[in-house]
Amino acid sequence: LAKEQFPGIAGRPRPPAQAYLRLQTLPGEQGQVDWASFGKLAVGQALRNLSAFVMVLSYSRMLFVRFFVGQTQSLFLQGHQHAFDFFGGVPRILLYDNLKSAVLERDGAHIRFHPQLLELCGHYHFEPRPCAPARGNEKGKVERAIQYLRHGFFAARRFSSLDDLNAQLQGWLEHTAHQRLAPGDPEKQTVATLWEQEKPRLLPLPQHPFATDLSCPVVSGKTPYVRFDLNDYSIPHALVRVP
Repeated sequence: LAKEQFPGIAGRPRPPAQAYLRLQTLPGEQGQVDWASFGKLAVGQALRNLSAFVMVLSYSRMLFVRFFVGQTQSLFLQGHQHAFDFFGGVPRILLYDNLKSAVLERDGAHIRFHPQLLELCGHYHFEPRPCAPARGNEKGKVERAIQYLRHGFFAARRFSSLDDLNAQLQGWLEHTAHQRLAPGDPEKQTVATLWEQEKPRLLPLPQHPFATDLSCPVVSGKTPYVRFDLNDYSIPHALVRVP
């Protein structure tokens, strides 16, 4: 209306449109990693956050997913270890969003990675690489994989426990997700077919896996129970108040 009444007045200037290049990667070159939240899950008397660790190989779109209760640093490292074992090798670069599990601090181009992630990198010989701020297109493959997981697997899914959920997930990955046509492949090959081509290009696994177990000291009181992760666990009565 204002433009019709005052034709000489220009509208609010629009910001210049941004152009994005299509990012192509070589076999074994890159993977993308992220956490995804899936609501709550009852574990004993506690209500825990249900999260999925997601890693996708950028070339073949081979997908690894594992559900956990929480997003702790220990679980983050376990997710990597399980993914590498599943893929049978390690991509040379892993791309991360600005997760606290990966990036503790950044000042422009200066990045301070989490020290435990750097230990993992040294053990498996891959390079961690964070996305640039506000550049979600850089890790679009893992974001699309998470949306596919939400709508293709998790929606209306019934499960009795975390183990049951992960067991159903493995069947879906093998028979559905990895049998689909690889997005963007001009030859219309499946994800599993491209992964067979990519697998020999991955870095070999080390002789020994990286230590990811969580060690947490606890002390019992007068009763033969210890409290861990919001739940009580029974112990032999002879261990009551034993350091």
